[in-house]
Amino acid sequence: MRVASLGSGSRGNATLVEWSDGALLIDCGFSVKETSARLQRLGKSGTDLSAIIVTHEHTDHIKGVAALARRFNLPVYMTPGTYHSRDLGTLPKLHLIEAYQSFALGALMVEPVAVPHDAREPAQFIFSCGGLRLGVLTDLGTVSPHVEDRYQDCDALVLEANHDPMMLAGGPYPPSLKNRVGGPWGHLSNQQAAGFLARIDRSRLQYLVIAHISQKNNSVERARETLLPVTADIPEVIYACQDEGFGWLSLAPKSAELSA
Repeated sequence: MRVASLGSGSRGNATLVEWSDGALLIDCGFSVKETSARLQRLGKSGTDLSAIIVTHEHTDHIKGVAALARRFNLPVYMTPGTYHSRDLGTLPKLHLIEAYQSFALGALMVEPVAVPHDAREPAQFIFSCGGLRLGVLTDLGTVSPHVEDRYQDCDALVLEANHDPMMLAGGPYPPSLKNRVGGPWGHLSNQQAAGFLARIDRSRLQYLVIAHISQKNNSVERARETLLPVTADIPEVIYACQDEGFGWLSLAPKSAELSA
């Protein structure tokens, strides 16, 4: 299993997961043209995709989903709340994720996880294949006990560290937006991300990707400084960006790593 990003931030998000018999896109916050260009950068195209999975209905995550699905005849998976919150037009094949039930795409098991975010029925996801676990966890304002429980023992984790509270407080956003971003249904701060990492079992983590970093209310330097005490023991820590996302990260079983 491997993972890459087409871009991560408030101007568009899409994460690519590939496994033995398929590939999927988590969200698509870009136009079809832009998505195709970003896929090409990773050596892929829309014809390589098996499905699109949607986390929630905010524009930076869903903007290009319907158009991309129609262009490449792709099935789309999302919760009923996400689907009914937007008029997406006709989709080639819609699969509603009822009650956050897990489902399989070929050899890949997909576990939806309910998260606190200001959307209709948001979900984040854990992907399992061949004994490996990849967690994707962005767009939540609070780490609930349920979230903390589900995201233990990941081999790779894409985790939001959206804002620095001091930068948010002194930044350009109006008070209502500051309250939303920093509130319990908004986005994780650097400190919240660090606290979450301190509480989970990190022993299996091969990769940690820090994602959805605000360009106005955070910086890689601030995020890195806050997270350093809880990331020093992780083999590779990557900071995703809006324009480039991050390149392919390949997960390998620990036994394969030891014998290499």
